[in-house]
Amino acid sequence: MISESTSSILMLVALFALMYFMLIRPQRKKEKQTQEMRANLKPGDEIVTIGGIFGKVVRVKDEEVTIQVGADKTKIEVAKWGISSTVTEVKVSGGAKTDKTDKEEEKPSGRKMRRLGKKEEPEQVEEFAEAVAETVSETAEAVETAAEALTDAE
Repeated sequence: MISESTSSILMLVALFALMYFMLIRPQRKKEKQTQEMRANLKPGDEIVTIGGIFGKVVRVKDEEVTIQVGADKTKIEVAKWGISSTVTEVKVSGGAKTDKTDKEEEKPSGRKMRRLGKKEEPEQVEEFAEAVAETVSETAEAVETAAEALTDAE
Protein backbone atom coordinates (compact mmCIF):
# COMPACT_ATOMS: atom_id res chain seq x y z
CA MET A 1 0.00 0.00 0.00
CA ILE A 2 1.01 3.61 -0.54
CA SER A 3 1.98 5.45 2.59
CA GLU A 4 0.46 8.79 3.49
CA SER A 5 3.67 10.72 2.78
CA THR A 6 3.97 9.15 -0.68
CA SER A 7 0.38 9.96 -1.52
CA SER A 8 0.77 13.56 -0.36
CA ILE A 9 3.91 13.92 -2.50
CA LEU A 10 2.06 12.48 -5.49
CA MET A 11 -0.78 14.95 -4.90
CA LEU A 12 1.68 17.88 -4.82
CA VAL A 13 3.34 16.70 -8.05
CA ALA A 14 -0.08 16.29 -9.70
CA LEU A 15 -1.11 19.76 -8.51
CA PHE A 16 2.12 21.30 -9.87
CA ALA A 17 1.62 19.52 -13.21
CA LEU A 18 -1.94 20.76 -13.40
CA MET A 19 -0.86 24.33 -12.60
CA TYR A 20 1.87 24.14 -15.24
CA PHE A 21 -0.42 22.94 -18.01
CA MET A 22 -3.36 25.18 -17.06
CA LEU A 23 -1.57 28.45 -16.20
CA ILE A 24 2.15 28.66 -16.91
CA ARG A 25 2.36 27.03 -20.34
CA PRO A 26 -0.51 29.03 -21.95
CA GLN A 27 0.89 32.28 -20.53
CA ARG A 28 4.33 31.58 -22.01
CA LYS A 29 2.76 30.75 -25.37
CA LYS A 30 0.81 34.02 -25.34
CA GLU A 31 3.93 36.01 -24.37
CA LYS A 32 5.86 34.38 -27.22
CA GLN A 33 3.13 35.31 -29.73
CA THR A 34 3.04 38.90 -28.44
CA GLN A 35 6.83 39.24 -28.69
CA GLU A 36 6.71 37.85 -32.23
CA MET A 37 3.94 40.29 -33.19
CA ARG A 38 5.94 43.23 -31.79
CA ALA A 39 9.09 42.10 -33.62
CA ASN A 40 7.21 41.87 -36.95
CA LEU A 41 5.64 45.35 -36.84
CA LYS A 42 6.00 47.34 -40.04
CA PRO A 43 4.77 50.73 -41.27
CA GLY A 44 1.11 50.60 -42.25
CA ASP A 45 0.06 48.10 -39.54
CA GLU A 46 -2.90 49.19 -37.42
CA ILE A 47 -2.27 48.60 -33.71
CA VAL A 48 -3.84 48.98 -30.28
CA THR A 49 -1.71 50.15 -27.34
CA ILE A 50 -2.09 48.80 -23.82
CA GLY A 51 -3.82 52.11 -23.02
CA GLY A 52 -6.47 51.46 -25.68
CA ILE A 53 -5.21 53.91 -28.31
CA PHE A 54 -5.83 52.81 -31.90
CA GLY A 55 -3.20 53.96 -34.39
CA LYS A 56 -1.35 53.26 -37.60
CA VAL A 57 2.38 52.49 -37.48
CA VAL A 58 4.44 55.13 -39.28
CA ARG A 59 8.00 54.24 -38.22
CA VAL A 60 9.58 51.34 -36.34
CA LYS A 61 12.83 51.62 -34.35
CA ASP A 62 14.53 49.08 -32.09
CA GLU A 63 12.54 49.85 -28.95
CA GLU A 64 10.12 52.56 -30.14
CA VAL A 65 7.27 52.78 -32.61
CA THR A 66 5.80 55.99 -34.02
CA ILE A 67 2.06 55.76 -34.57
CA GLN A 68 -0.41 58.09 -36.25
CA VAL A 69 -3.73 58.61 -34.47
CA GLY A 70 -6.93 60.53 -35.04
CA ALA A 71 -8.31 62.52 -37.93
CA ASP A 72 -5.64 65.20 -37.54
CA LYS A 73 -2.94 62.51 -37.93
CA THR A 74 -1.15 63.25 -34.67
CA LYS A 75 2.07 61.25 -34.32
CA ILE A 76 2.88 59.58 -31.01
CA GLU A 77 6.00 57.63 -30.07
CA VAL A 78 5.32 54.57 -27.90
CA ALA A 79 7.56 51.85 -26.55
CA LYS A 80 7.24 48.51 -28.31
CA TRP A 81 6.27 46.84 -25.03
CA GLY A 82 3.27 49.22 -24.89
CA ILE A 83 1.67 47.68 -27.98
CA SER A 84 -1.08 45.26 -27.06
CA SER A 85 -2.04 43.86 -30.46
CA THR A 86 -2.56 44.59 -34.12
CA VAL A 87 -6.10 45.43 -35.20
CA THR A 88 -6.34 42.24 -37.26
CA GLU A 89 -5.69 40.26 -34.04
CA VAL A 90 -8.39 42.00 -32.03
CA LYS A 91 -11.30 39.61 -31.48
CA VAL A 92 -14.82 41.00 -31.59
CA SER A 93 -17.02 39.57 -28.86
CA GLY A 94 -19.74 37.32 -30.17
CA GLY A 95 -17.68 36.44 -33.26
CA ALA A 96 -19.66 33.29 -33.97
CA LYS A 97 -23.03 34.01 -35.46
CA THR A 98 -25.94 32.59 -33.54
CA ASP A 99 -29.35 31.56 -34.69
CA LYS A 100 -31.70 34.51 -34.16
CA THR A 101 -34.42 32.21 -32.89
CA ASP A 102 -32.21 31.04 -30.02
CA LYS A 103 -30.54 34.32 -29.12
CA GLU A 104 -30.81 37.84 -30.47
CA GLU A 105 -27.65 38.80 -32.37
CA GLU A 106 -25.46 41.40 -30.66
CA LYS A 107 -25.54 44.84 -32.30
CA PRO A 108 -22.16 46.17 -33.47
CA SER A 109 -20.61 48.93 -31.37
CA GLY A 110 -19.82 52.37 -32.75
CA ARG A 111 -16.14 51.45 -33.14
CA LYS A 112 -17.02 48.25 -35.02
CA MET A 113 -19.41 50.21 -37.25
CA ARG A 114 -16.61 52.67 -38.10
CA ARG A 115 -14.26 49.79 -38.94
CA LEU A 116 -16.94 48.13 -41.06
CA GLY A 117 -17.49 51.41 -42.89
CA LYS A 118 -13.77 51.58 -43.82
CA LYS A 119 -13.70 48.11 -45.38
CA GLU A 120 -15.05 47.62 -48.86
CA GLU A 121 -16.04 43.97 -48.67
CA PRO A 122 -19.70 43.56 -49.73
CA GLU A 123 -20.75 41.44 -46.74
CA GLN A 124 -19.30 43.92 -44.26
CA VAL A 125 -20.73 46.95 -46.06
CA GLU A 126 -24.13 45.24 -46.01
CA GLU A 127 -23.79 44.50 -42.29
CA PHE A 128 -22.79 48.12 -41.68
CA ALA A 129 -25.78 49.41 -43.66
CA GLU A 130 -28.16 47.14 -41.73
CA ALA A 131 -26.72 48.30 -38.40
CA VAL A 132 -27.06 51.97 -39.40
CA ALA A 133 -30.63 51.44 -40.64
CA GLU A 134 -31.57 49.70 -37.37
CA THR A 135 -30.04 52.51 -35.31
CA VAL A 136 -31.87 55.14 -37.36
CA SER A 137 -35.21 53.34 -36.98
CA GLU A 138 -34.72 52.96 -33.22
CA THR A 139 -33.89 56.67 -32.95
CA ALA A 140 -36.96 57.60 -35.00
CA GLU A 141 -39.17 55.46 -32.74
CA ALA A 142 -37.69 57.12 -29.65
CA VAL A 143 -38.34 60.58 -31.10
CA GLU A 144 -41.94 59.65 -31.95
CA THR A 145 -42.50 58.30 -28.43
CA ALA A 146 -41.05 61.47 -26.90
CA ALA A 147 -43.20 63.65 -29.17
CA GLU A 148 -46.34 61.71 -28.20
CA ALA A 149 -45.46 62.06 -24.54
CA LEU A 150 -45.06 65.82 -24.93
CA THR A 151 -48.36 66.20 -26.77
CA ASP A 152 -50.12 64.07 -24.13
CA ALA A 153 -48.59 66.19 -21.36
CA GLU A 154 -50.00 69.38 -22.89
